[in-house]
Order: sequence, then structure tokens, then C-alpha cells
Amino acid sequence: MEYLASLQIPETLWNFRDELGWLAVGAILAGVVRGFSGFGTAMVFLPFASSVVQPVWALIILCIMDIIGPTLMSPKMARNANAGELVRLTIGAAVAMPFGIALLEMLSHGMFRYAVSLLTLCLVAVMASGWRYHGTSSNMAVFGIGGLGGLLAGATGLPGPPVMLFYLARPLPTVSIRANIFIYLILADVLLLAMLSIRGWLSPEPVYAGFAIALIYLAALGIGSLLFRPGREGEYRIAAYAIIAGSAVLGLINPIG
Repeated sequence: MEYLASLQIPETLWNFRDELGWLAVGAILAGVVRGFSGFGTAMVFLPFASSVVQPVWALIILCIMDIIGPTLMSPKMARNANAGELVRLTIGAAVAMPFGIALLEMLSHGMFRYAVSLLTLCLVAVMASGWRYHGTSSNMAVFGIGGLGGLLAGATGLPGPPVMLFYLARPLPTVSIRANIFIYLILADVLLLAMLSIRGWLSPEPVYAGFAIALIYLAALGIGSLLFRPGREGEYRIAAYAIIAGSAVLGLINPIG
């Protein structure tokens, strides 16, 4: 205890120590998956986080670590991204996200955990089945996809699946799809954190935890990025789906809560 005090760890973070271990495990798995696949952070991390902390805290920790973690990779990704589509996706998310946050206010801790885990399992099943979005890719469609992502982000912290299903059906280079999804997820996190802050929901414990977990997540993200090899996307998706599904099942049975 004296050693910890000498490091001047905030008391609120010390009081949060029991949860940090499980949050770190979730962050490591989420970082590796995000690094080699370009997606999956929230779907892996939230079932862990929602088992040990309240919903708003889980979202705050997720947003902080998922903004800090990928920052170093953003310039590289931006070179391969479609800026016009990213703007439309982000505007759509910004418009719909407050409605998702309103839904979040109605969910109890248990309801949130089950909603996140069940939604994650359903989305993994849809993605693994090979189903893809086959509608138009008009400007309004892109706004709508971003809006659906924003709604899910506000309610459950899962902004990515609608956008992933949209892009996986597009005849675009893999590097471009990966870049657009990667940057969109960062922008969605920035929006969500800003809206939670406006609501006055930021408190010291999840903020401290978010910064602490971000360092672990960043290291795992680097490892996952090193594992990425163009041409092996199928193998990466299978691995990502397996890890995501396992995290969702863990959230449902809740052996750590």
C-alpha cells in the first residue's frame, strides 16, 4: 500500500482495482482483434466491461481507450480512407446518437449487459453467415447507415456493425474498407464521449481507468497490427468472430460480475 501511495495513484483508481484486471483482459483481446481486423473493439470489450462496471462507465472507458489507442495509426489509415463517405457517416451518427443515449437511460445494468451480449452474438452470426448490405450506396444511404451506427453507439456502445456490413459488400480494396471502418469508429467514439460529457456523466473512476487501460490496449493494438497480412482476411475474420462470440457468451453467463 505504501508503494502504491508513493506512486500517487488516485484514490478513485485504487478503489477501482478489482475491476481493472478484467477490463485489462478485455482490452488486450479487443486490441489484438482491432489491430488485425480493423474492427471489433466494442464487441469484444463491452461484454467484459459490462460484467464488472455500470453501463455509462463501460462506455466512458471504451471511448477513452479507443480514442487514445488507435491515434498513432490514424495518419496511415487516413491516406487510404474515403473522406467524403466518412463525413456523411459521421454526420448521420451525430444526428442519431442522442436518441440512442435516451434509450441507454432506460436500461438497467443487467439489461444493458444482456443487450450488448445478445446484440453482439446476433451481429457475429449475421457477419459470419455472409449476409451483406445490398442496398444503394447513395449519399442518403450512407447518412442512414451512419445514423443507425450512431443510434446503436448511444444505446449500447456498438457503432460499428451497420458500417461493417455496409462496407463488406462494397467492391472496394481491402485497405480502403479497413481504413474507413477504422477511422469511423474513432470518430464515433469522440462523438459519444462528447455527448456523455455534455450530459455530465463523466466521473473520475472511469476516466482514470480509461487512461490506464488505453496503454494496455495500445500495446495489444500494435501486436494485432503486426499480425495483419493482406490476402489473409478470411482467416482474420474467423479469428475475430470466435473471440467476439466468446466475449459475448462471457457477458451472458457473467462469471466475473
